[in-house]
Amino acid sequence: QEGRRFCVSCGGDANLSIHTDNPDLTPCFQNTVLAWIPTVYLWTALPFYLLYLKRSKRGYIVLSMLSRFKTLFGVLLWCVSWADLFYSFHELLQSRTPPPVYFVTPLVVGITVLLATLLIQYERLRGVQSSGVLIIFWFLSVLCAVGPLRSKIMTTTAQRFRSATFYIYFVLLIIELILSCFKEKPPFFSPANTDPNPSPELTSGFLSRLTFWWFTSFAILGYKKPLEEKDLWSLNEDDISKNIVQKLSREWDKEKAECKQNLYVLPGMISMKKSNHALNHVGDGPEEAEVLIRDKRHSRKPSFLKALMRTFGPYFLIGSFFKLIQDLLSFVNPQLVLISFIKNKDAPAWWGFLIAALMFTCAVLQTLMLHQHFQYCFVTGMRLRTGITGVIYRKSLVITNSAKRSSTVGEIVNLMSVDAQRFMDLVAFLNMLWSAPLQTCLALYFLWQALGPSVLAGVAVMVLLIPFNSAVAIKTRAFQVEQMRYKDSRIKLMNEILGGIKVLKLYAWEPSFSEKVLEIRKNELRVLKKSAYLTSLSNFAWISSPFLVGCTCTTVCTAQEHPWRTHGKLTVRPTNLGTKYKYLLGKKNIFHTVSLKRIQQFLSHDELDPNCVEREVIAPGREISVVLRGADAERVLFVWGFSGVSGKAKRI
Repeated sequence: QEGRRFCVSCGGDANLSIHTDNPDLTPCFQNTVLAWIPTVYLWTALPFYLLYLKRSKRGYIVLSMLSRFKTLFGVLLWCVSWADLFYSFHELLQSRTPPPVYFVTPLVVGITVLLATLLIQYERLRGVQSSGVLIIFWFLSVLCAVGPLRSKIMTTTAQRFRSATFYIYFVLLIIELILSCFKEKPPFFSPANTDPNPSPELTSGFLSRLTFWWFTSFAILGYKKPLEEKDLWSLNEDDISKNIVQKLSREWDKEKAECKQNLYVLPGMISMKKSNHALNHVGDGPEEAEVLIRDKRHSRKPSFLKALMRTFGPYFLIGSFFKLIQDLLSFVNPQLVLISFIKNKDAPAWWGFLIAALMFTCAVLQTLMLHQHFQYCFVTGMRLRTGITGVIYRKSLVITNSAKRSSTVGEIVNLMSVDAQRFMDLVAFLNMLWSAPLQTCLALYFLWQALGPSVLAGVAVMVLLIPFNSAVAIKTRAFQVEQMRYKDSRIKLMNEILGGIKVLKLYAWEPSFSEKVLEIRKNELRVLKKSAYLTSLSNFAWISSPFLVGCTCTTVCTAQEHPWRTHGKLTVRPTNLGTKYKYLLGKKNIFHTVSLKRIQQFLSHDELDPNCVEREVIAPGREISVVLRGADAERVLFVWGFSGVSGKAKRI
């Protein structure tokens, strides 16, 4: 009753909208739900979008005719919306009391349209050429206005003023949507204005980026002729290795600095005396020595994973959002199957057309979201590999001599090639860590509605596979560590052979060194063979899991004489989740943990102190010499490293 007081009183809602050959929406639904959906979307996205625009530093766009027309039609939409509001007040003054919905909806819609108009100009000042947020808003507004438009055309109404304003409002929405599909000019001081061959990705419109239309011209060019280097576009600023390595190095240095500042002592330990004696003579007493040892033992080591997350995490989360939408859409089609409609002889014909249209729309949206997800994942993986390779190379130039003895050239080469590549390969499947459990929960929910408690039998099969694959994963990780150790030693030996190839040829030592390399390679292949056997067992278990789960659920359900309430709604979607856990507990995650440990251990090596070398501009003709006189010459000791005093030189 309260809802009818708020809007328009209407009866027989189900017969009017669903169980009829000529469906229509109730006036209350049209003036509330359909009118508020675009409003709720824009106000929900507003805080996040404003934060994004605030951080955008692209420069401003000169006021163009396109921007002026979009602003003009936005103001007209605001005027039309509030014209309905003022008309409601006019009716109130004429002793006609309209429903409250005729006051609330025009007020809310008018404020929202005014907000969208202001966003058009704010986006221009922040250098946004095409706004995906506003395109979606105008599209939702047009889509939600199609139903009321059909109702007003099919039925006659006494509210001629509101009908006229609605027709004007709908036409203005169409114009605004069309104008929003066109992109603005590049911002002032944009690299696209100076680059002779810029990439069209950043300057492309929202629809072009969503459908990858900006790449079409390049694909056609490659079809017509073989591509050359001059045909390639310039790299985007965010994809240049110099910028990527600087960002990752800055985050890694910040992580190391935080670890140095956050040294702590566990509760209950003996506190160090803060006297001048303790500060100047560390370790004079047993208490101070004990505290120093424990403090060093429990200090947190810098995490390279945190540096990676802070550098590449925000961009990767955008792809995760697309993956979330794709996962939710993947469970919509099983709920829209046509079998139930076909078995219902009394169903109106428009039900079938609506279900088919929804299934097609869902499939298209799912494809768009999935490709956007992979686009963000692969770009993140490319940047990740570039950053890791650059950071390792920079580190190899500044590590001390003692660190060079522990980390050979072969290990450094493997870190920059193999381990960095594994991070890139992992990113595409990293979202499975949360996507697989989410899809499992949704699938179990729908299966429980269809089969009841019988679905627990299939769950038991999947649970039994997890310990087996976990044990295989642990063993595979051990084999991976052993294989990388053999690979490092093999590359180290090959570098030494190539470096001294003249000596080997002179003394005819090729066979002996060849046997050493082949022996190491033989051990490496032996470990790879064992790892391949374990991987085959794991893959067999996960690939056969859909059949085992489906067979178990069907058998238990049939044995219990459970009524099949689904009428054929069971699809392959709920039973293929076992293959997703293959990536969750697969060898890619194992290789990733091994590679992360190796890279972090290498980046934690000591570096040369740049302050030990004094850099001065020497005048031309001036000689440089180091002279030790008197007692200083007796106390100086020259060594190659800190681990020992071998190779020392005195009295030079």
